[in-house]
Amino acid sequence: MSSKFNKELKTLVKDKVISPELADKIEQYYTTKDIGKPNKLFMIFGIFGALMVGSGIILMLAHNWDDFSRVTKTVLAFLPLLIGQFFVGFSILKNKSATWKEASGTFLFFAVGACIALISQIYNIPGDLGSYLLTWIVLCLPLVYLLRSNAVALLTVILSTYYAVEVGLWNYRSAQTPWLYVVFFLAIIPHYLLLLKKKISSNTVTIFNWMLPISITIALGAFVGSKGNLGFVMYITLFGLLYNVGRLSVLKELRTLRNGYLIIGSLGTVWSLIIFTFRWFWDDEYPKMFTYDIQELYIALVLFFVTVTVFGYTFWKKGIKGINLFQGAFIIFWMVYFFLSSVEILPVVLMNMLVFALGISAIKIGADKFNFGILNYGLLIISVLIICRFFDTGMSFVLRGILFVLVGIGFFMTNYIMLKKQQKIKKQLKDLQL
Repeated sequence: MSSKFNKELKTLVKDKVISPELADKIEQYYTTKDIGKPNKLFMIFGIFGALMVGSGIILMLAHNWDDFSRVTKTVLAFLPLLIGQFFVGFSILKNKSATWKEASGTFLFFAVGACIALISQIYNIPGDLGSYLLTWIVLCLPLVYLLRSNAVALLTVILSTYYAVEVGLWNYRSAQTPWLYVVFFLAIIPHYLLLLKKKISSNTVTIFNWMLPISITIALGAFVGSKGNLGFVMYITLFGLLYNVGRLSVLKELRTLRNGYLIIGSLGTVWSLIIFTFRWFWDDEYPKMFTYDIQELYIALVLFFVTVTVFGYTFWKKGIKGINLFQGAFIIFWMVYFFLSSVEILPVVLMNMLVFALGISAIKIGADKFNFGILNYGLLIISVLIICRFFDTGMSFVLRGILFVLVGIGFFMTNYIMLKKQQKIKKQLKDLQL
């Protein structure tokens, strides 16, 4: 317990708010409550310590590597792996603390990668980076559940994302689609759901809430075909899915900055739709080509089905009042893209109206929650939309200047009105308490 808490207890006893006996019971309760819980700072230093030790061993061996015989090199390649396995086994059999498991799991994770690389180099085993990453992930994935290790789970997510990008984007000699990324991603989900159930407000869950949507956003590019006709459709649908997941009841009550799904989904939706507000994009042949890559079409349809399912679930649980425009923006885009893209200027007008409506929706959400960040985010969306129209319209500089002034006044007045309203409510609550 902190010294500040002890001082508060003594103050309560001194002011006769609680008895000394009750203060002793409270102190004993909080003292015993923390027994057995891992020290977070110690856990972090344990993980970094494992990384530093492993890196140091590799560097020391690398200094004299060329002087060793092949047998010696082989033994040294397997030595960190055996050490890591010993400590992991010790942690499991002795049921050691989470710090032990996290540190030993992290060490073994990198020991596996180093061993694979060294053996391949010693015996000149052919292979590419994609196959190396695949082997590494497959061998280390079971550690996530053997040790219940959050560090290994995060490292697996990062490595899986790297694998997807390497195989699907950077390896130009191959047209492979990294389907195994989907398997690796889904394999982490049970561990993540268990964390949500037990430690939803922890910093670990917050990291996962950011890492998982970032991973899938990056990796989706590896599933876009060579034609790329449906790339934007896939991404806008994905951003709709992320936003809808962020609005689920299990995540909705989190602070906005702890909900990466909501932020990435919202920013991605707005950014992608702003691109479609430009007329040159619709005048291009891109949206009018219906010779779509079959893989892209299937992936887009699967994403659409999953997103509609999550959206429908929220609608069924909360009704029309429990949803906002950001959740259904992807449906409007699909309708415009596939059914109205050939109707002259209509899709451009509709996309501009949709982005403007999203800005108004964000302003309303911010005003309802007294959240200045969301309020100004909505104003920023409208401002960016106006700025974008300067590049493809024939407005005079005077009119543009007037619009900028109006937007600036809008920023000031909206924040001022909401601040006054917030102060009024606080004063009313204070008067009620008195």
